[in-house]
Amino acid sequence: MAHDHEARHGHGHTHGGDIDWAAMLALLEAEAEVFAPAYARALDWLGEDVTAPGLVVDAGSGPGVIACLMAERFPGARVVAADGSAPLLERARARAARQGVADRFGTISGELPESLSELDGSADLLWASRSLHHLGDQRAALAAFAARLAPGGTLAVLEGGLPVRCLPRDVGFGRPGLPARLDVVQEERFARMRAELPGAVAETEDWAALLTAAGLKHTGTRSFLLDIPAPIPDRARAFVVGALTRARDVHADALDAGDRAMLDRLLDPTDPGSVHRRPDVFVLTAHTVHRAVRPV
Repeated sequence: MAHDHEARHGHGHTHGGDIDWAAMLALLEAEAEVFAPAYARALDWLGEDVTAPGLVVDAGSGPGVIACLMAERFPGARVVAADGSAPLLERARARAARQGVADRFGTISGELPESLSELDGSADLLWASRSLHHLGDQRAALAAFAARLAPGGTLAVLEGGLPVRCLPRDVGFGRPGLPARLDVVQEERFARMRAELPGAVAETEDWAALLTAAGLKHTGTRSFLLDIPAPIPDRARAFVVGALTRARDVHADALDAGDRAMLDRLLDPTDPGSVHRRPDVFVLTAHTVHRAVRPV
């Protein structure tokens, strides 16, 4: 499966490009829930330095899965979910209510990074999970994020990692290597999306250097593995179905007829070789988090 820079995280989006995040709500939420163990380990790592935050901000929160994980991981903190999609924020508030953290959970609606000016106070932890790459000038956005930190506050940027894999290289029909070919067309689509953003500026993705240029001290980078081996639970299988369906819809014009036919068969619930039924479906990926601190 292609590593979808737009949807794989289920988290962290402004309205860069023409993406309808509300229409993707179910996939975003399913993905974040499946990936939650990796996010939880990342928050534990951040918690080694951010021990008792007063204000935690999820900049580009999507449907609030990770923001609610933050409320659980930092029980003394106020958590603010910021996103450009009102339907996603509505889902985030509903999740917070179900999990019993609504009394210390708030939302901010609007485009990043400008909407963060509405924060009531400075953040002790500001998390940006694949929201930054939807902003044209990433260097300027990092500076704006850094300005919202309290002295000694931490900025955590989740960008990069490894593509999601859910199928073997040879699925038993069609041409082997479909996941790698999907990666190629997704990377090309991502490059086009970046180039078309308002005020787009090309940057070398050296996140440590970019964080330093924003006036912060880079304190570490770590990757967090998500490994759900076959046979996978129903929730993870449903995510795989949704993600492959999106890949088929989004990349149809960029794939040849053979690959489109493979995806059609993989998504046909009546076919024994489909991801609905085959026993060898898995989920494997890695998320990379870059951590930096605002000097006191």
